[in-house]
Amino acid sequence: MTLASKTSGLKFYNLSARWGHGIPEWPSSPSINIYTHQYHAKDGLSVHDFDGIMHRGTHMDAPLHVMENAPSITGYPIWRFFGTGVAVSIPKGKWGVITPEDLEKATPTIRKNDIVIINTGSHRNFADSDEYFAYSPGLYKEAAEWLVEKGVKMVGIDVQALDHPLGTKLVDHGPGPSHPHLMEEYFRETGRDVMKDFPYWEPAHKTMMVKGGIPGIENVNGDLNAITGKRCTFMAFPWRWPEGEGCAVRLVAVIDPDQTFRFPSGK
Repeated sequence: MTLASKTSGLKFYNLSARWGHGIPEWPSSPSINIYTHQYHAKDGLSVHDFDGIMHRGTHMDAPLHVMENAPSITGYPIWRFFGTGVAVSIPKGKWGVITPEDLEKATPTIRKNDIVIINTGSHRNFADSDEYFAYSPGLYKEAAEWLVEKGVKMVGIDVQALDHPLGTKLVDHGPGPSHPHLMEEYFRETGRDVMKDFPYWEPAHKTMMVKGGIPGIENVNGDLNAITGKRCTFMAFPWRWPEGEGCAVRLVAVIDPDQTFRFPSGK
């Protein structure tokens, strides 16, 4: 029996956003641009040029992205890109912080060696807007530490970055603030200093990827709602790019409705 026939009963779910020219982009430069290099009416074939960076759409970050002399995208062992795991619902609104308690109570239960995909509900807002990129909820230091201690294999989340937006250069971190109005708005809404509530610069990136060796996928999208609350098989493979600090990925979930299929071991 062929692998194709053995997998005919499986259901595959796309968890990636559309990628390419005109997609919503994190508020920094450069942008993605796609140019037509050759086209059918003139050349009898279609060839496009790509100009941009990999940190757009559904993509995976590497430790090198946030830490000097850290591993690149090929520094992750490939076993981390495939395996069983859970898609969990942790609904959060504007600037909500995902906590260790949220992860501990999530269903299905997050186990050691799981791939964990987090659905905050923000993927529905994926657009060129402040609502998605500046006001999203997110992970921060404590939740990232919980995921490392749990020993998970890979993490994906349906927001603008692995880190809460107020832990990025949008406010006074690193080369920021690129969006100083957010600091003023946070104070008006909460009466607190954003830099006291979010004192660390991208701690979830650094904790998960550098300390824990956990690949992190940003902007999870697509059929996420359809598999949330379920245990699935996940896969997301980046390019074999030795210098890469990030890479677009096609994140896919697979469910066996009859629970009868087992992927071949290759041995």
